[in-house]
Amino acid sequence: MTGLPLIIGHRGASAHAPENTLAAFQMAINAGADGIEFDVQLAMDGVPVVIHDPTLQRTGLRPEAVAHMTSGELSRMEVGSWFNTKFHSLANPAFETETVPTLTQVLDLLVGFQGTIYIEMKCGVDDYIPLAEAVCDIIRSSPLLPQIIIKSFYLAAIPEVGRLLPDAQTAALFEPKVMDFLRGRKHIIAIAADLGASQISIHYSLITRKFVALAAEAQMPVTIWTVEDPKWVDRSSDLGIRAIITNDPAKLLIRSNRMPK
Repeated sequence: MTGLPLIIGHRGASAHAPENTLAAFQMAINAGADGIEFDVQLAMDGVPVVIHDPTLQRTGLRPEAVAHMTSGELSRMEVGSWFNTKFHSLANPAFETETVPTLTQVLDLLVGFQGTIYIEMKCGVDDYIPLAEAVCDIIRSSPLLPQIIIKSFYLAAIPEVGRLLPDAQTAALFEPKVMDFLRGRKHIIAIAADLGASQISIHYSLITRKFVALAAEAQMPVTIWTVEDPKWVDRSSDLGIRAIITNDPAKLLIRSNRMPK
């Protein structure tokens, strides 16, 4: 990794492979990404699995809810065909063997990876505590722990992770509609600080020079998501943004004069 901003693969290299699969993560690593970002939620047996949606409808072409299936059952659910159907020019028969991985399987894949690992907890009032407990139990003894940042839109999950695993880095996630409730962006920083978050992860449309400066004063690095325009590499470098989360890390690495491997 050479300087800022770091280029992070959103759900892996999800512009070129089915999201949140081992294939997408490996593709991002091969491209030279500075980090990987992915989603976790609980399967019915209490195991954290890596998938974004609450159901298999979009990526598995099945109606079942993730919370109503065990991690073993999900490991047999194919989640790559949809990508081949939607993106004909990028189709790969190997994608049709991809299934829903567990958090442990993804971390096993990442052993030896030197980059940053963003784990987004997909949870709500009913499951944020058991999900935080399950995730912390897995990463507590992982050699990757210093590289991991736990984040969530469900902000109550942030202090819960801090309580369970004080050594863990956390990031408070904010989407544009947060401004429907706040008078100014500075309140985002105050909220994140009150939660005990280590960092802020924010939609790129909310970024201003003043916001990044205020976050820096609060010693809270800023990550932006989800960016597709390579021009954000230059702007982020100028503003002092720590990391860019993107579906196409290779494209942004080229802009930052770091050619994919």
